[in-house]
Amino acid sequence: MKRAIATVGVASLALGLSACGGSDDKASSGSGDKVKIGIKFDQPGLGLKAGSDYKGLDVDVAKYVAKEMGYEADKIEFVETPSKQREKMLENGSVKMIFATYSITDKRKKVVSFGGPYFIAGQSILVKADSSIKGVSDLAGKKVCSVTGSTSVDNLKEKQPNLVPQKYDKYSECADALASGAIEAMTTDNTILAGYANQDAYKGKFKLVGDPFTEEKYGVGLKKGDKATCEKVNAAIKKMVDSGEWKKAVEANLGADFKYDTKVNPPKSFEACS
Repeated sequence: MKRAIATVGVASLALGLSACGGSDDKASSGSGDKVKIGIKFDQPGLGLKAGSDYKGLDVDVAKYVAKEMGYEADKIEFVETPSKQREKMLENGSVKMIFATYSITDKRKKVVSFGGPYFIAGQSILVKADSSIKGVSDLAGKKVCSVTGSTSVDNLKEKQPNLVPQKYDKYSECADALASGAIEAMTTDNTILAGYANQDAYKGKFKLVGDPFTEEKYGVGLKKGDKATCEKVNAAIKKMVDSGEWKKAVEANLGADFKYDTKVNPPKSFEACS
């Protein structure tokens, strides 16, 4: 009887070890695992949720990077990451990576790590098509919108301290306010503004004015100190650029006529992983 019990015990132990081995293999390969990736849900051409689908440059880059890291397309879960919540969501593990027009700044690098950049944009101004505003100098006393958590209005105030800041939670709310006349201008990256100007709901109603006046490096947000993921992200972005897939994604999402700065795009150097 004791011998029979011992035999059962050995069999059970072997089964348990086998199960553990399978789990470790799965975790190490990445395939089969799920990954949560933060994006914006309301930025046409960059990160947009359309029904159950997700579209935009951020989305395409995220999918490419995730695939290179070993994640199958059906294992990606896109999570909305508003600007003011990005750092907290990385810190608490709500998402593993963020692709959400997340500009790399020294202040942000104190609390999160960055891979990339995967695109370098420039801040600009969007106004109504019949507006007399032609540039930054015309914004004195004007209501100018961006989103809470973004650096856009602060950047603009350095050039035009007499503007009247208006902050909303989402860029879509800024666009609606601009269309209704509640504000007189909207400011953020030229990529985001071009996306709204080209939306069917606003086509012909808005125009971009003035030259871009900042350099916005779109980075991949990571939990502070996640060096291993950072290195994988940078390798994947480099491969995307070298293969020609980066250019295809930019033109498909921002339009073949979108004028991006070819002196800095595609990005030629990445953030140091630490």
